[in-house]
Amino acid sequence: MTERIALDDPETEVVLRRSARARRITLTVPRNGDAPRVTAPPRVSAAEIRMFLLRQADWLREALARAPEIEIVTAGVRLPVAGRELLVIREDGPRRPPRIAGDRLILSGTAPAAPRIAAWLKERARAALLPIVEDSAEAIGARFGRVSLRDPKGRWGSCSSKGDLNFSWRLAMAPPAVLDYVAVHEAAHLREMNHGPRFWALVERLRPDWRDQRNWLRDDGAALHRFRFDG
Repeated sequence: MTERIALDDPETEVVLRRSARARRITLTVPRNGDAPRVTAPPRVSAAEIRMFLLRQADWLREALARAPEIEIVTAGVRLPVAGRELLVIREDGPRRPPRIAGDRLILSGTAPAAPRIAAWLKERARAALLPIVEDSAEAIGARFGRVSLRDPKGRWGSCSSKGDLNFSWRLAMAPPAVLDYVAVHEAAHLREMNHGPRFWALVERLRPDWRDQRNWLRDDGAALHRFRFDG
């Protein structure tokens, strides 16, 4: 269950989520432009939550100031594709799939840009991820099930107990080596459903430079969520 809390600053409100798993009150600021979120155990009173937010007011203001500015994807926006920044432009003519020309991402036709580019990025992500998953699974003697592409906010990939793999299609925006690492990471979970030493040994075997790519995701990955495709 969630609800919204208006703070003293009229431009700021916090989403309250009560969770039976929570052991204490926590406050997070998503880097994708969503409202700050406070998570609290079910029995914590509204007064306690408000006092917590008052104590965290300075931290919250600083965190909001550091958050990347949200950009609606449309003509004129500079959008990363495979780690390269491309200027989205429109051209006259019949509708065709988006295409890259130099440092530009060209759209033809008059249909809204954002959903077309999102669908195009999803296709690019699938085309790049599948061969890596197939090669990685074969290398470690594992089988995988369905491969799905979604737009989760909290993770870049996941592996189910049935061997189904899920990936964020925003990986098409990241440098190719980063996409490769996430594909290898999830493929390694087909053998080791944990993050123990044997799991990381598999990742090391498949992608020796995995630390550099994990660091990129930690430092720069969240910025990919500042681009909004629903506006």
